[in-house]
Amino acid sequence: MLPGVLRLVTPLNKSAASDPKVERDEFASILMRIGLKRNVAKVLTYLAGVKEATSREIEMGSDLRQPEVSIAMREIRKLDWISERDEKNPGKGRPYRIYKLNRSLPEIIDYLEGEKAKESEMIMRQIEKLKSLKAT
Repeated sequence: MLPGVLRLVTPLNKSAASDPKVERDEFASILMRIGLKRNVAKVLTYLAGVKEATSREIEMGSDLRQPEVSIAMREIRKLDWISERDEKNPGKGRPYRIYKLNRSLPEIIDYLEGEKAKESEMIMRQIEKLKSLKAT
């Protein structure tokens, strides 16, 4: 698992963490540093701390605007990391869309680790090719 991330996985799901906001901010920051877009990192971090949430709850909990949440959800959906269901609105109007992670944080982190390993291997191959071209 990626260094520094393992110790953050458990506190996100426990209310006994020293300062949950600091933990969430640090977790999102690490996700951004390893290449996830800011909005995706913030939405993932929020969803990791709740059982499920509406789009509005995600907006408020991740401190993002509705269009930012929509774009992030589109990207997360492509990775198949969330499940969605509709729930009837008690009043009139559209049903609520409820989201939840359908992958555990360790699974998501393992995926990210694998992607970074592939990227690193590709870069190292390119460096080796540069060395061989320079030598000729």
